Amino acid sequence: MLGDAAPPPETPLVLVGREGRRREILAADAAAQRAGLRIGMAASKAQALVRDLVMRDAEPDADLAALDRLALWALRRYSPIVAANPPDGLVIEATGATHLHGGEAAMLADMVARLKAAGLSARAAMADTWGAAHALARFAARPTLVVPAGESAAAIMSLPIAALRLPATTVDSLRRLGLDHIGDLERTPRAPLALRFGSDIGRRLDQAMRRLSEPIDPIRPAEIAEVRRQFPEPAETIARYIAKLVSELCILLEARGQGARRLDLLCHRVDARMVAVRVGTALPVRDATRLTRLLTDKIETIDPGFGIELMRLAATIAEPLDAKQTISDLAAPPEADISDLIDTLSNRIGGDRLYRIVPVQSDVPERSVARAAPASPDPGASWSGSWPRPVRLLASPEPIETVALLPDHPPVTFTWRGVRRRVRRADGPERIFEEWWRSEAELDAVRDYFRVEDDGGERFWIFRAGDGEHGETGSQRWFLHGIFG
Repeated sequence: MLGDAAPPPETPLVLVGREGRRREILAADAAAQRAGLRIGMAASKAQALVRDLVMRDAEPDADLAALDRLALWALRRYSPIVAANPPDGLVIEATGATHLHGGEAAMLADMVARLKAAGLSARAAMADTWGAAHALARFAARPTLVVPAGESAAAIMSLPIAALRLPATTVDSLRRLGLDHIGDLERTPRAPLALRFGSDIGRRLDQAMRRLSEPIDPIRPAEIAEVRRQFPEPAETIARYIAKLVSELCILLEARGQGARRLDLLCHRVDARMVAVRVGTALPVRDATRLTRLLTDKIETIDPGFGIELMRLAATIAEPLDAKQTISDLAAPPEADISDLIDTLSNRIGGDRLYRIVPVQSDVPERSVARAAPASPDPGASWSGSWPRPVRLLASPEPIETVALLPDHPPVTFTWRGVRRRVRRADGPERIFEEWWRSEAELDAVRDYFRVEDDGGERFWIFRAGDGEHGETGSQRWFLHGIFG
């Protein structure tokens, strides 16, 4: 990172490295590419073409280390199977993990947004194979793309042959033969291509088309607690071996003084494919029975194929966990622990769908609540005031039509969602001043809230936007904001 020493965005910048005895461009920014520079061009030629060119020596080892750190981030956040895909990508096996992030499109959008917030431009694609996803991410995603299952082969036919991860010399030679797109290669007889270029072209085509498997070797840093079991014969009783692996992992975690927050079970099949299961916990856990149950609940998602030859269980996220003292019969009973229930529901429906409501210091009702993780610490805030609040607060206030005797009194009748209701009782007003420090529009704004009861005994929380007299305090329109139980 150049920091303050970085050149302006409009100045062409390239990274150069040595290929044999020749110094050539390994990376070029957008300004350099607009100036006609390309990867693989000799550094001396680039200097001759662009007078104000900024050249920096490439640091491939540092780049690989940074890519590994990025892969570890994706491993802990998105999927159990993640690997670095040098020089500039990640490959993620997302099968069975997308529902935890709101679906395939939501997962990719979240990933790209988080990378952008960290100052990294990224494009992401999801397809049937590693090869197809690699090609689409670099040549079709703007910035994300999800190809429906079974349509990846057709989606890559129009992409350039450079998308197949072939050597640059091979790509140049193929172009001179008039083969520009992947579809051109697919329609060309294999034998002449293999005779002239070797087996790389056919292998890459078959991998992208799912005719040939391409296993992913996931990143596993040394600091991650992991246990494994290899089988001389393909394993069949998955549940029994899950229990054994969990027991071994809990012993390892106990020695480290840690508890698991996320477990990844990787099953290596005899056909070189890999299937994975991921479960998480709200709090650090080292209870073998509980962790085993969470994993075995997912067994139906594991396709063993012709058998499993290796199982690996890793605590990809672990946090400190002190040993608990035994509680005697004379001590006060412990507080109810619902974290087991939280873990079960989170792993079934997705952690983003499970939350609790916590108070926020704000007088404006819709700003006085926030979502928090189910097992997050108590923020210590509380709702102020002695006026009662409705059990159900609408996502946003809904306008109502009213008839009122006086402008500063509660309405006699109101119509909400097409139903006219007569007000039998009313209590109020409770005046709430909006937060003037947020915007000028809220400088003088007020709301007058009333609790009203209709002829049917239903009670509602309604308010007038304004004080009933001065236009600067609000629109003077009425809204329904909540419903009492």
